[in-house]
Amino acid sequence: MDTKNVPANNIKVGSFILIEGVCCKVVDTATSKSGKHGHAKCRIVAVSLVGNKKKDIVMGSQSSVEVPIIEKRNAQVMSVSGDTANVMDQETYETLDLPIPEELSGQVKEGSLVLYWVIGDDKVIKQVREGN
Repeated sequence: MDTKNVPANNIKVGSFILIEGVCCKVVDTATSKSGKHGHAKCRIVAVSLVGNKKKDIVMGSQSSVEVPIIEKRNAQVMSVSGDTANVMDQETYETLDLPIPEELSGQVKEGSLVLYWVIGDDKVIKQVREGN
């Protein structure tokens, strides 16, 4: 997975970070003031993109955090079978079987275009672009 390092105090709500090797979206950040002999601390609360598990970390504000580089791609839905969609990438013409998220279950139909994200080894459908 491609990543870059960013100081913890530059992380904002809505950013993506890696916590314990899992890609997460930041939902809350807090920075404490530095003490007499100490450094400022950052508390970052995030939710994993795959599995929706809440994770939080506390670290020095100048410590580096890994930020994943997320690839966003378009695909056409070839067929739908239960809660899985067979899609074909619009650029590489590669076919993939992707799980359909609950919030998009009624919208993903055969022939529609979807936006999916490549996050390391995981591929997740994020949006339906247009219907049939």
